[in-house]
Amino acid sequence: MTDEVTTDRGSRGRLRASGRGAWGDHTFRLLSLGAGLTVLAILLLILITMTNEALPALRHQGLGFLFDNNWIPNDPDGPEGPRTAEFGALAFVYGTLVVSAIALFIAVPMSLGIALFVNELAPRRIRGSVVMAIDLLAAIPSVVFGLWGILVVAPNIEPVYTWIHDHLGSIPIIGSLFGVPVSSGRNFTTAGVILAIMIIPIITSISREVFATVPDSEKHAALALAATRWEMIKGVVFPHSFSGLVGAVMLGLGRAMGETIAVALTIGGSVQIANLLQSGDAMPAVIVRNFGESSGVYRSALIGLGVVLFIITVIINLLARAVVRRAEIRFKGAAA
Repeated sequence: MTDEVTTDRGSRGRLRASGRGAWGDHTFRLLSLGAGLTVLAILLLILITMTNEALPALRHQGLGFLFDNNWIPNDPDGPEGPRTAEFGALAFVYGTLVVSAIALFIAVPMSLGIALFVNELAPRRIRGSVVMAIDLLAAIPSVVFGLWGILVVAPNIEPVYTWIHDHLGSIPIIGSLFGVPVSSGRNFTTAGVILAIMIIPIITSISREVFATVPDSEKHAALALAATRWEMIKGVVFPHSFSGLVGAVMLGLGRAMGETIAVALTIGGSVQIANLLQSGDAMPAVIVRNFGESSGVYRSALIGLGVVLFIITVIINLLARAVVRRAEIRFKGAAA
């Protein structure tokens, strides 16, 4: 009889614990869903609000806002009125994409190399010093990078641009990228170099953490099968870390595309679509440089640049997710 009572009490206790566990899981699921929907709602509200503020400029310019290259923000109170103003964002879209591409071209190989060195090759006694240096680089304000770029990098790198133009300028197709450099050294490439230095800590830190998640058993198995260290990295570390590496690169790209002060100081501020050694401008730099003094349609046009930047960022992230999805399917197929 006592055993039956004990068993009955134990069963009721397990049922109560199971009920509490189910209630906790249900609550956690609802909270997680609410957090995710809140993020989506905030993004949607940002897009709607900014688009509503940009409508005057979009109505004024039409599709030319995206496909025209003329940016002439005449005084809306002037004798000719605001209708003479032109707001073509194509040159700024071009500048943003070119500068970000240069930054990624420089930063991604260096970041992956540093992350692999720290995780796979560096002696344990110096790993902490390397990680601390990367973290300190990430903590430097962007305005410091911009001032360093305009005061030190731009004046001293101009001879390098001249050398590149002299040796590559006559090569078909490639030469069109390296035309006559601007004398000040403030151009797309300088801005890209500064951005690369700024995003290296972001990509490196995330890549290092992603590489650390690769199981040691898989790496040791590859080495036991007589694979070299590079073959092990190429066949085990990279496939296992691919999605995380794409996320790291996307975060670095987001930082590069949204950077304002450093780009505004080093890109030159010219409204033109030109070669990599000429000055230009980018959407965030234009916004930060002119928003405080703008009004009317001009202000709406600057907000419109923010909308375009937002949409481009979303499109690039969606494409990155598609690449990751296809790569995961290919890796799973190869593993099977």
